Amino acid sequence: MRLLFWSRITHAKVRMIKVENLVKAFGPKLAVNGVSFAVERGEVLGFLGPNGAGKSTTMRMVTGFIPPTAGRVTVGGHDMAEHPLPAKRLIGYLPENAPAYTDMTVYGFLNFTAELRGLRGDARKKAIQRAIELCFLDAVVHQSVDTLSKGYRHRTCFAQSIIHDPPVLILDEPTDGLDPNQKHEVRTLLRRLGQNKVVIFSTHILEEVDAACTRAIIIDRGQIVANGTPQELRQRSELAGAVAVSVDGTPATTLSQKLRELPTVKRTLVLMEEAGAAQVRAYPQSKSRNGELQRSIFELALREHWKLSELKTEEGRLDEVFRNITLPDTTHAAKEESK
Repeated sequence: MRLLFWSRITHAKVRMIKVENLVKAFGPKLAVNGVSFAVERGEVLGFLGPNGAGKSTTMRMVTGFIPPTAGRVTVGGHDMAEHPLPAKRLIGYLPENAPAYTDMTVYGFLNFTAELRGLRGDARKKAIQRAIELCFLDAVVHQSVDTLSKGYRHRTCFAQSIIHDPPVLILDEPTDGLDPNQKHEVRTLLRRLGQNKVVIFSTHILEEVDAACTRAIIIDRGQIVANGTPQELRQRSELAGAVAVSVDGTPATTLSQKLRELPTVKRTLVLMEEAGAAQVRAYPQSKSRNGELQRSIFELALREHWKLSELKTEEGRLDEVFRNITLPDTTHAAKEESK
């Protein structure tokens, strides 16, 4: 009976990170106000938001670096406030502007951080070598940290966060200061690590959401304003589901008029008209029926004998969604008045 009970516990799916109504006040200012989310093993969560939105403050509270004013954080079932040591053992943390001992070599610094994590003997050597290989540090392993480029220094700090092979990685701007090739390497590494770990990373770069994330949270003025997969967030774009129609030999005005007569079309926008060719974008009445708009336009083109050169359904744009969600209220009001 006892064995069966233990089996049920060990095989139960535990949320590796659970954040409940997290609040952080600095004097009268609420930097984080009622943030709640959970992350399972196997997820790569992107944490997005404009400067000052509360991303770094939230990550610092999740890692136990600073205490919350209110709310609760559990990591692997351990309450961060009541049992900080077992919770922190599960975490690898790359803070913003991560510090390093500049007089140490890369190997010496990683050896030092491995010791701090309790690694000894062969286990420590293997952990250091694994971190060096994962972060592509072989070329600089014997250089002192103060001689490294910004990119290599950032990789070294990234390496310390994974030195103990933690089940949870929390990374604040992990691609900051890296060149395009280095950013690609880090994104690839995040996807790889995220297959069997929890990875949370903050970013200002929206393309990283598609490149590395299984889910994204947008935070603005201390509160979560969006939470979903990249595809779900793109569906909030006005562009999502719209169809771009390119036709040769038909004026744009005629093309637009015929498209607006379709019950599936809400409105149209002329994108291009030159040398006898026109391109018009048709926006759907509803996004609930996937592919219906494109089918109705194709059938219209057959009836009108249009010379189609392109019929493309748009996926939606994350940058548009991000701007619409995080723009100040006054900007939203100005946009509405201008319509």
